[in-house]
Amino acid sequence: MFPKPVFELHANTADYERLPFIKPTGFREYDARWLFEKEINLLGIQALGLGLGTYLHQLDQEPSIVVGQDYRSYSLSIKQALMTGLLAAGCTVHDIGLALSPVAYFSQFALDVPAVAMVTASHNENGWTGVKMGANRPLTFGPDEMSALKNIVLEGKSECRPGGEYIWIDDMAERYIDDLTEDKKIEHPIKIVAACGNGTAGAFAPEVLERIGCEVIPLNCDLDHSFPNHNPNPEDLKMLHALRDKVLEVGADVGVAFDGDGDRCGVVDNEGVEIFADKVGVMLARDLSGLYDNAQFVVDVKSTGLYLTDPVLIKNGAKTDYWKTGHSYIKRRSHELNALVGFEKSGHYFFNPPIGRGYDDGLVSAMAICDMLCRNPGSTMADLRRSLPQTWGSPTMSPHCPDDKKYGVVDKVVRHFQRIAAASEKIAGQNIRELITVNGVRIVLHDGTWGLVRASSNTPNLVVVVESPTSEDNMKAIFKNIDMHLSDYPEVGDYDQKI
Repeated sequence: MFPKPVFELHANTADYERLPFIKPTGFREYDARWLFEKEINLLGIQALGLGLGTYLHQLDQEPSIVVGQDYRSYSLSIKQALMTGLLAAGCTVHDIGLALSPVAYFSQFALDVPAVAMVTASHNENGWTGVKMGANRPLTFGPDEMSALKNIVLEGKSECRPGGEYIWIDDMAERYIDDLTEDKKIEHPIKIVAACGNGTAGAFAPEVLERIGCEVIPLNCDLDHSFPNHNPNPEDLKMLHALRDKVLEVGADVGVAFDGDGDRCGVVDNEGVEIFADKVGVMLARDLSGLYDNAQFVVDVKSTGLYLTDPVLIKNGAKTDYWKTGHSYIKRRSHELNALVGFEKSGHYFFNPPIGRGYDDGLVSAMAICDMLCRNPGSTMADLRRSLPQTWGSPTMSPHCPDDKKYGVVDKVVRHFQRIAAASEKIAGQNIRELITVNGVRIVLHDGTWGLVRASSNTPNLVVVVESPTSEDNMKAIFKNIDMHLSDYPEVGDYDQKI
């Protein structure tokens, strides 16, 4: 019998080497993330693998799983501990080695394996680790599955079974790259800067883009798990500014930035302007809705309001559904609605057939951007950006808030704005037109200016985004109102960045 995990334990003690240690807060809404050694130890990871294997048996499906890891100094040891638990649970483990998250998802199809466990902390700072999991391709776990897994692991309900088998797959990276690039060539030459932030995408992105015919200028594509320049996060202005500088230096047509596990893509145009991922999504939606009749899209609540108001999308008969933020939520909603694409402001894009397989892949997104440029040979990326109706929007801002406090704070924020709306009080000089509470609260004012407050699913933070279709002043005014209210909560700390 494997020991039941404990929730508090100190490193450099005998018990730390004897007992599985897991902080319960690491089980998030749609994946798992911990500070390695401070919130989980290797025996805790082994307990996670044993619990995941037990859960796969409970789902009454073949207990066969693909496992891969990103390029962090400790990810291989994390993966090995996870596989030890999976093998003890009687699972067949297909080890694909170093991988992007989309490589792991692709492997489920290539190997005809139902489940996946990708060891990655994505764009999080060094020290973080985590696992993205799924049991029904192309979907990944959501709150129900994560809750069931958490209960099995933390309550010590895992079961050891015989029959575990380890299979090493030595060519999955090549198979993935071949699948992406076979019979795919761009129609016009494109000079592209590929920024990887020294993350795992550096081992994949330049080759894929070169194979489809791009002239590729690599930026920080050498693998270095210390991330010496900046975190591999395409929402981080440090990464985008470095990409901007390189695009202007070499005169590129476009710049693309990939996160630490390669499932997100950020964009800088040929004039060095960083385009937020939701606006890039509108550009792609315009392009694709012109090719596919009655195109259905799904976007998250952090995204621009242009998906509903853009005249080109309206003319093309496109339909858009706003849904909960989170790669698992948007992926699942896109699957349910048979949407052509699901777009998330963070840069997760989910291309369903005939374009993709339904999972988020930053390289598929980059290739779609190249195709869009080729279908508009007289227009630059900046031209396509300027053709959108103007809005004034913020980056995604993340004030600190502890994991065990953030959801309670958001519940109070929702009730605060519900009271304001019920009393017909004004915000930034306007009445509230609508409150969208599918994920936190999106406050929509009379002129379409909106602000969002929600809890981050991955880190101890809140998420704040604001946008106005009428003026920068109105955008700043709604942010000021939200920021002043958040300052009333002692649990809410400093922002990572502010407008």
